[in-house]
Amino acid sequence: MRRGAAALALVALALPVMAGVPEPSGYRMGDYRAPVPETLEGARVVGPEEAHALWAAGGAVFVDVLPRAPRPANLPEGAFWRDRPRLSISGAVWFPNAGYGAIAPVTDTWFRDGLRAATGGDRTRPLVFFCLDDCWMSWNAAKRAQSYGHSKVIWFPEGTDGWSFMDYPVEELTAAPGEPVTQ
Repeated sequence: MRRGAAALALVALALPVMAGVPEPSGYRMGDYRAPVPETLEGARVVGPEEAHALWAAGGAVFVDVLPRAPRPANLPEGAFWRDRPRLSISGAVWFPNAGYGAIAPVTDTWFRDGLRAATGGDRTRPLVFFCLDDCWMSWNAAKRAQSYGHSKVIWFPEGTDGWSFMDYPVEELTAAPGEPVTQ
């Protein structure tokens, strides 16, 4: 009898984990590298194979929102600082720091204008948002694009981790033109 009760208790403890991560009502405001929901209301969610099919077919804009590493605070004045290269999905446009829960107005304008430029002003053109696996940045950015009026938002939660695992092509990206200096 005790074994059955213990097994039942273990199942009860596991149920919240098995139920998945709920979508927040707004943007995720912290702990950005954590398990993500399986959904994004109003968006389509894809895995690596479907993302690759969209990439191969062309027409969709792939949007990387991995944040840029900040310059270390303890670096002496005048010391050389070089960002790590961003290897990402070939042909993607990179908007570093656009996936935080709260972004500065200048970053918001840059992101909005950059999406307009990347889609040629067509808010019905598919946008595929990604970052890394278990990264809320892409979820936030996709949700933000919906608030800008984009109607074909696609979220690729496995991001470059899932893409690279499948051995799909990557290239070094530079940030989209006009990147704001501050977050």
